Amino acid sequence: MTAATQAETHRAITAVWKIEQPRLIAGLTRMVRDISMAEELAQDALLIALKTWPQTGVPKNPGAWLMATAKRRAIDYFRHNKMAARKLEEVGHGIETDTPDTVERLHEALDDEVGDDLLRLIFTSCHPILPPESRVALTLRLIGGLTTEEIARAFLAAEPTIGQRIVRAKKTIAEAHIPFEVPRGPQRAERLASVLGVLYLIFNEGYSATAGSDWMRPQLCDEAMRLGRILARLTPEEPEVHALVGLMEIQASRTNARTNAMGEPVLLLDQDRARWDQLLIRRGLGALAEAERLGGIAGPYALQAAIAACHARARRAADTDWPRIAGLYAILAQVTPSPVIDLNRAVAISMAQGPAPALELVDTIKDAPALRNYHLLYGVRGDLLSKLGRHTEANLEFRRAADLTRNERERAYLLGRAADAG
Repeated sequence: MTAATQAETHRAITAVWKIEQPRLIAGLTRMVRDISMAEELAQDALLIALKTWPQTGVPKNPGAWLMATAKRRAIDYFRHNKMAARKLEEVGHGIETDTPDTVERLHEALDDEVGDDLLRLIFTSCHPILPPESRVALTLRLIGGLTTEEIARAFLAAEPTIGQRIVRAKKTIAEAHIPFEVPRGPQRAERLASVLGVLYLIFNEGYSATAGSDWMRPQLCDEAMRLGRILARLTPEEPEVHALVGLMEIQASRTNARTNAMGEPVLLLDQDRARWDQLLIRRGLGALAEAERLGGIAGPYALQAAIAACHARARRAADTDWPRIAGLYAILAQVTPSPVIDLNRAVAISMAQGPAPALELVDTIKDAPALRNYHLLYGVRGDLLSKLGRHTEANLEFRRAADLTRNERERAYLLGRAADAG
């Protein structure tokens, strides 16, 4: 085999692994009931593929090949450790011989099970027993297929910190004997909310980075949307899943227009809408329509997606239906009361009715504990004061906002606004 052919095979293996890793870990976790062991078995299968495929070529059904290899490794492990014969029989059933027919049969079985296995793994990774930051790290590791280094880089955290979160999360799941299943009834609703919350947290960190020198981290947005689409395929009757996918895709459509050539932020009203991704907008609007068809028009993600759709449908900033946006925020505030939602409603009111009534609303919520260190509160208040001609006060608010943000691009923008206010 030539060096070029070998390099091509390694690229193919990398591509196959990116696709198959979550499915492989999910299927193995169902069998061995241990996430850490499932990861080790999957990695063993990958190492064997890296040695074998450059000589034999990538098999017709690489996912089934990897699963069969991992299951054989599991059989060896259980044999060497003299574990229960029942477990050995359960894991090894049907693959005692390494024949093509065996792999084909296994592939067909995997097609029937993989959807349920992935869904179980998603719900397990986002279990409410875990802290939110651990759910994010574990989800990106197991479902997103990101390495610990990639997750650490994306969230500007130390690699050992992320590694410890993942290890603790898996240990917590094991010690709590959390069943590898999709819960039903009220528990499912609670867990689905956790899953969606994790995906949106990942997306938001990519869309508006909380710290560092980059305004955005598109890789995280892409991962959140990819995971959302997987979840939508696995739960086609859940309106809020479609709504979240629609919301993320509509927001992501603005990515190319959100920064200028120097990487500086460009606010929504100043963006060149010709640079918005129309394919993502169409997909997002389609996902929102599906959520509405399923009766999810009043869900929190559906309402946010409807707000995003108002912006997406406006060809010019001046065409934006701000009264409708303000009304949608008012409904959203009733569904999920939050001073942050009220702050966003105030921005919409300022565009629909003027800065004075908006400032009145902001001043009723500015002492809320949740907003005490929220830099956007002071940024919004500074903007409203500036529009009202109260420039000295606006300067102070912009500077306070700049002191609170950990994002360098945002800090520079806010200090510029403070300078402009005098």
